[in-house]
Amino acid sequence: MPATPAGRHAHIGAVLAASVLWGTTGTIAHYAPAGSNHALVGISTFGFGGLALLALDSRPVGRLLTDRSTWPLLLVGALGVGAYAGFYYWGMALVGVAIGNVLALGSGPVFAALLELVIDKRPIGPAWAVATAVSVLGIALLGASASSAPGPNPVGGVVLALASGFGYALYSWAAARLIGRGHRSRSVMAALFAVTAVVLVPAFLMAGPGPLLQPRGLAILAYLALIPMALAYLLFGYGLRGLAASAATTLALAEPVVATVLATVILREQISAIGWLGIALIVVGLLLVARAERRVS
Repeated sequence: MPATPAGRHAHIGAVLAASVLWGTTGTIAHYAPAGSNHALVGISTFGFGGLALLALDSRPVGRLLTDRSTWPLLLVGALGVGAYAGFYYWGMALVGVAIGNVLALGSGPVFAALLELVIDKRPIGPAWAVATAVSVLGIALLGASASSAPGPNPVGGVVLALASGFGYALYSWAAARLIGRGHRSRSVMAALFAVTAVVLVPAFLMAGPGPLLQPRGLAILAYLALIPMALAYLLFGYGLRGLAASAATTLALAEPVVATVLATVILREQISAIGWLGIALIVVGLLLVARAERRVS
């Protein structure tokens, strides 16, 4: 039954709220204690956040995990989550929150289109080709502006941000195929994060969190795992109940906008004119991707 206007507004609000929470992650992680390992910040976020999602949806996730036919996709998706977790915050620490966030999220749809072309043999239509070309141009301009970025190692940060974007595309690709088999989106995401947590949580503990065990570090890790991870994904899952995936994807573009605003206003990050042009082109490319997807669906 179609959602009522009030119900649709609630679903839209849930997706926007999730996007805003996701957009806070880079700025919050910036305040980790001096000497913190930012790769471990991401590992902790997805590891402990995955355990929280598992606890909230344990029975459906348990059924998914005991189905042997799901394991090839679960393992591929978990590999993507691991790459995204390990490189996302690390990349932002090296190139800056605004540029790192936009590069990671903006490159995701490009990598996703390439994965579908190579693995699923899904041709890239004219609309997708234009959207991808605009996004690639924006990524190139943003990467070219990295020399003026506020981070200590802009080139390395760009590479890590793009690597996290590939991880994002890989786990999204795997999740979409599991959802296409009739599994609930919430359970699929929780299962992917739970499988990854089996590796990430021990890795976090064995690596020696160091300064992250200070009170401020623990508070930041708790916030990242419980709010923009567990709570935001619950909100996003609720939004998907009443919205098309393409509509939710478009609304989720609020995340890089929020991240950029917070980085420039709170962290005082400076972005060159070329960088702003690159960000604008990436956002336009993402909008075109969502529009093309809506036509296909």
